[in-house]
Amino acid sequence: MSESDKTCCTPPRSEAPVEPGGRAENRRSTEERSGGVVDIPGGTTLVGTRTEIIPHDGEAPLRNVKLAPFAIDEIAVTNERFARFVAATEYVTEAERFGWSFAFFAHMPTDAEPTQGVAAAPWWRRVEGATWRTINGPGTEGDWQPDHPVVHVSWNDAQAFAAWAGGRLPREAEWEHAARGGLGDLRFPWGDEEPNDQDFFPCNIWQGEFPERNSAADGYAATAPAKSFEPNGYGLYNMCGNSWEWTADSFKIRSLKSGARRRQSETRGFMTAKGGSFLCHRSYCYRYRIAARSGNSPDSTTAHQGFRLVYDR
Repeated sequence: MSESDKTCCTPPRSEAPVEPGGRAENRRSTEERSGGVVDIPGGTTLVGTRTEIIPHDGEAPLRNVKLAPFAIDEIAVTNERFARFVAATEYVTEAERFGWSFAFFAHMPTDAEPTQGVAAAPWWRRVEGATWRTINGPGTEGDWQPDHPVVHVSWNDAQAFAAWAGGRLPREAEWEHAARGGLGDLRFPWGDEEPNDQDFFPCNIWQGEFPERNSAADGYAATAPAKSFEPNGYGLYNMCGNSWEWTADSFKIRSLKSGARRRQSETRGFMTAKGGSFLCHRSYCYRYRIAARSGNSPDSTTAHQGFRLVYDR
């Protein structure tokens, strides 16, 4: 496995029994959004890449896809917006019903109770009581910021929110089309220039040596406000970095290579996430590129997983 094949992404939640469903009503709301909604033109767009960096993720090939016009949130769904949903519906997230979620070890309180780590990624800890309200576990209510993207939300939670808000999760092709900002075949929403650890910080990712040292030179060791850094050509914020974003699509890999086929069998039933997070770095988890992708089970929740909605036009 090359360095770029490795991942800061979390493993799926185990197949533990859980009470079905929250209490959200399947209806449209009249809620006020935290940010604006941007109209995206339809037509033929590009999906994927000619130059795959992590082949087993199914980034290639570059292909043309035809899309109808749609609208998309200019920012990820924020804590404040998600709180309005919970207040209106009494919805209980899957992390709350399971009683735990994955949190990053360096962000937990120094006096936290001992936790279990993931064998292949020990920086991820199973933290009892970690939820969208208590991001790094009990006693971390102060880490909650209303204008930051909501995290510790599963794909199922995002679907429930979308039904209430009158939107839906984007298809992977729609997400990539929006992220490209009308600029075509490029690596990042701003172009092809690579972020670095010294003086070019176009998005919120890791700076330093993962996972031991994060200089936070971009100003943030964890999530940034959902509306931060420069928007792309369509006026969308943080399409790469900050928090992963769920899409509507299953995690399918278009490859006949044995490694890709093995990964596909291991991720059966997973859903696709896009954009990377504040934990990504080129030396370790190079998944903050537009064509990059990850998959996880629809009930999995982490401290760097969020979403934004699209709306049919």
